[in-house]
Amino acid sequence: MKDQIGRTHLYHFHLQNGKLASFAGFEMPIWYKGIIPEHIAVRDSVGLFDITHMGRVTISGADVEMFLNYVTTNDVSTLEPLSAHYSTMCNENGGIKDDFVLYRQEENHFLMVYNAANRNKNFQWLTKQAAHFDVEIKDISDRVAMFAVQGPKAQETIQGIVEEDLRDIKRFRCGWTKLGDLKTFISRTGYTGEDGFEIFIWETPVSNPEKATKAWNAILQAGKRFDINPCGLGARDTLRLEAGMCLYGNDIDEKTTPLEARISFVVKFKKERFIGKEALLKQKTQGVKRKRVGLKVLQAGIPRPKYEIFKDERKIGYITSGTFSPLLKKGIAMAYIQTNHAVTGEEVTVKIRNEKSKAEIVKFPFYDANQYGYSRKL
Repeated sequence: MKDQIGRTHLYHFHLQNGKLASFAGFEMPIWYKGIIPEHIAVRDSVGLFDITHMGRVTISGADVEMFLNYVTTNDVSTLEPLSAHYSTMCNENGGIKDDFVLYRQEENHFLMVYNAANRNKNFQWLTKQAAHFDVEIKDISDRVAMFAVQGPKAQETIQGIVEEDLRDIKRFRCGWTKLGDLKTFISRTGYTGEDGFEIFIWETPVSNPEKATKAWNAILQAGKRFDINPCGLGARDTLRLEAGMCLYGNDIDEKTTPLEARISFVVKFKKERFIGKEALLKQKTQGVKRKRVGLKVLQAGIPRPKYEIFKDERKIGYITSGTFSPLLKKGIAMAYIQTNHAVTGEEVTVKIRNEKSKAEIVKFPFYDANQYGYSRKL
């Protein structure tokens, strides 16, 4: 993977229908119709993403729970079979090596799905840490296709082509089913803020993509009545940013802790030990010096990563992710600023090119959660 560009099972579909670019060592679609229509399709109806470029490993064995509790920050013992949670792996300094979703498929068998850019790094890290545990780690990234069906019409789209009653799969639950005649693992999480499912087509190597193509086409056909859109990484990025979700390498990295990133809910200090615990405990006691916040730009201009943030002409932070929100029709961003200024409603200025634009610190998500997202009420 280091020596040549990667391609997923759906490469030829993407090549014929989308605009491709290099991402995390893969040729991936950035858009098909366009970022904005794909983004709105997910917020209003349903979209389909190829996310096979992500890393996937299975971890099993007699010591698997003990091992995963040591290398991850969340409490693995709380997971029942066919449930999942969001978590992080940290280094000894408490910096985030990666964030991921962990699925307990069976009592002693787990599936971990992490970021594409960290596939090799994470596998090597896990293997190294496993030396004194009775566990087996298998990289199945190139043997399982993975799609995301996201949006308020996601359940209706795929219900007719899977055996499982999707009402039984609650948020952060998972299960086995068949999509047509294909062995499929399905989960209900997502990276857009909307309701949705991850579809794992088992036993389908990249070198033999027919099963993956069949499943992809079946989902597109099932979603026709809802005007389903195949969606690229452009819309995936604007959607996750509107939802306030971190992108590894931009908003979190090995120099950023979960406490600074305001995802401390994934850190369970009651566990006896885990990598980074001492450093994180020290930071919790002393208090963090910076925090991740949301920024809504009040004037013209699109905020971009590395743009500086000021308060009363004094620099207090910088942007890590920024875009034009297709839903809100204004610039939004994630940023790290000094803790004493990380107050909802506070007004700051962002240096956009050579101009300083007013911005307001806001809560995540950026949209009204009563109208949009998986918990919408309208």
